[in-house]
Parts: sequence; C-alpha cells; structure tokens
Amino acid sequence: MLKIGDKAPEILGRDESGQEIRLSEFAGRKLVLYFYPKDNTSGCTTEACNLRDNYSALHKAGYAVVGVSVDSEASHRKFIEKHSLPFPLIADTEKQLVETFGVWGEKKLYGRAYMGTLRTTFIIDEQGVIERIIEPKQIKVKDHAAQILG
Repeated sequence: MLKIGDKAPEILGRDESGQEIRLSEFAGRKLVLYFYPKDNTSGCTTEACNLRDNYSALHKAGYAVVGVSVDSEASHRKFIEKHSLPFPLIADTEKQLVETFGVWGEKKLYGRAYMGTLRTTFIIDEQGVIERIIEPKQIKVKDHAAQILG
C-alpha cells in the first residue's frame, strides 16, 4: 500500500477511451486521484458530480482530477456522458491500481463480506509524490471538492 511520501507509479492505467494515463502528464500540477466503488451508484454519482460542479475551482487551484474504479471503459464512457464529467476515469479492470494503492479490500453490506474498492482519495504533488490521503471514513461525497481544497 502506498502512503504519504511515496512516489506514485508512472503508468496509472487506461481511461474510458483506451488512452494510457501517465503520472508525468500532470507534472507541475497537483493530481487528485480518487478511487470509487462503482459507476452510476448513488454515492459514487454524488461524489463525481460534486467534483464536476467544483471542477473550475479545483483547476484554478492547480489540481487535475482523475477517477478510478474497476468498471470497464464502456461503463466509464456511459457514466461520463450521463453526468457530463470533465475529467478522465481509469478503467482498472485488472485491479492493478487499486492493489498498488492498497484500496482493494474487504467491505461489508447487510452483514455480507465481499471484496471491493475502498473509497479513497490521494492528493499527489507536482513531483508525483503522495502528499495527502483522504481515507474512506473521512470522505464526504456531497462535499468532496471542499475537502480537497480545504
């Protein structure tokens, strides 16, 4: 699991269009790399739309935004189109990035345990080093951009 002070990996994955996303593309800007469980679910949609609605403020503050889930490229394209998301979504279908960042783990729902993505946001500085981690229990999906900017 990556922690504060660690360098993020250069190759992050492929976005909704199949384009490779590299850390070096964001050199000189801070990167908000946010991991979320599933496209088009209520909490994930609320979080994505909060980031969308505050995207210009994040951009002005020097942040780029990239979302990550284990959904497919096709699922991500539909999610982006449906909600007019202005940032790319990485399709981590092989679970490489969620494993590298340590956000793939056991979850519980109605007493049933299963494996899934733990909603977590990594703030990566201009040199590609993780400077802040917003943990699953800390994230407020309705106010996530303010948490990042705060």
